[in-house]
Amino acid sequence: MKNAAISLNSELEKARALTLPSRQDMLARSPSVQSFWINNQQLLANAWSEWEQSSSGSILVSGESLLDEKLQSAVNTAWQDPTTEILVKDLWEEAAPGVYTAQFFSPEKLSELRQYLDSVATADIPLRPPYGIVLNRHGAMLDERSEGYLAAPSFQAFYRVLLDKYMRPIARLLFPEIYGYDNQTFGFSIQWQAGMDTSLRLHTDASSVTMNINMNLPDEKFTGSEVDFYDPITGSFKRLSFEPGTAMIHRGNIAHASQPIRSGERSNMVLWLYGDRMQTPIAYNQADPVSARQRWSTPTAPRDRSAPF
Repeated sequence: MKNAAISLNSELEKARALTLPSRQDMLARSPSVQSFWINNQQLLANAWSEWEQSSSGSILVSGESLLDEKLQSAVNTAWQDPTTEILVKDLWEEAAPGVYTAQFFSPEKLSELRQYLDSVATADIPLRPPYGIVLNRHGAMLDERSEGYLAAPSFQAFYRVLLDKYMRPIARLLFPEIYGYDNQTFGFSIQWQAGMDTSLRLHTDASSVTMNINMNLPDEKFTGSEVDFYDPITGSFKRLSFEPGTAMIHRGNIAHASQPIRSGERSNMVLWLYGDRMQTPIAYNQADPVSARQRWSTPTAPRDRSAPF
């Protein structure tokens, strides 16, 4: 009887008993959908904490060690001595006009992140899919400003490291004009698979900078699913492909599209930076240059609640 009482009062069991809004209601942006996430916000956060502490839960313990060793070493050095930031910049190659690529996660260590996300997917706790992009079925919202986000404490700690320690200073290095328009964050995971969610039409992002990181394991092959980036100067497209653990980073206003995936699956994490109330820079050139030390700093302004979708 005691175990039954514990189960009855468990936040985790209460969350698992919730009925997720229908796909049709989510696509229609029904008011009842937003009410569901708002009304259950605290319950879901408590459930994720309880899940991590339970025997069925999982904790993302390695965190930063999942990143590429060269990137990790260069970033750690730059935080200690910002004048060494060129070591970070040199790791990024301009693969298309205004689009830079680099090894971000270590392919050999990605299995830990994927195992964690697989356990998240089977936790039976409601997660809001990123329905700003045609309701990607196997994706999830990652930022605390999003309704129904992945509130597991260990993941949130990992997520903040990715954005605050890595993405923001790297973005400032490559795109100087975003400084001051990069204190707010947004993120989601997404999965493309043949016969399910296959592609995304040409679009721009409501961000100052977007980083798109592939999470495929080395043996998870796929065909198709390239990303086309539009060059407004030439009027042509440059087609890029992901390798396991690689990242693409670009200004949000660069038009891009995901080509249809023909076989296999592609799993990615997408991170955005923008300013208060979703402000983004208008000009490419920064009027007042900032120092290396300013680039390697963390904003102190509070995080707002503005989310693009």
